[in-house]
Amino acid sequence: LTEPLFFDNDCLSAFLWVGYENLLVKLYPGRIMIPGHVYLELSSPGVDHLRKRVDLLLSSGDAVQKSIETATKEYIIYRKLTSAPDAGHKIIGKGEAAAIALAKCNDGILASNNLKDIADYVKCYGLKHLTTGDILKEALERSFISEAEGNLIWSKMLAKRRKLGFLFFRFSCRQLGKLQRLRCGEFA
Repeated sequence: LTEPLFFDNDCLSAFLWVGYENLLVKLYPGRIMIPGHVYLELSSPGVDHLRKRVDLLLSSGDAVQKSIETATKEYIIYRKLTSAPDAGHKIIGKGEAAAIALAKCNDGILASNNLKDIADYVKCYGLKHLTTGDILKEALERSFISEAEGNLIWSKMLAKRRKLGFLFFRFSCRQLGKLQRLRCGEFA
């Protein structure tokens, strides 16, 4: 995969809160895209320490900030998702909408944990999608972390009140040469 990854606030901040954004850099060099609206969300009072971590990613060239210009296809999708969605769809947040619009118009991958709000749009726009769990699974499969490290990172994210969907980050034994994620029904 070489597509750019457009991060929503929830997915990006899960790594920022626990100081593991370097894992994203190792996994996706040159592919980390931060929508301008997500950057603004991370500039809110009380989370400026997260914005400073993002500023380091941007200044080192490990991430790129992407804005949505008016009168573009991205803008049309963004406005639709934030103010006038199609019947049966709900209005979503600006960061989520920006990440979806940019991923759609730039043949990218959406990185978001907010499945409840975005699932319909992922399907509607035919987007590839990753969650924090998918990213950690890839890090494990590529031997960037051990299963114990994955469990530790996961528990730290949960301690910072990140909504990850499951209480535990677990993997089964090697099966046909691939690691398979256990979905044991233990929800957070």
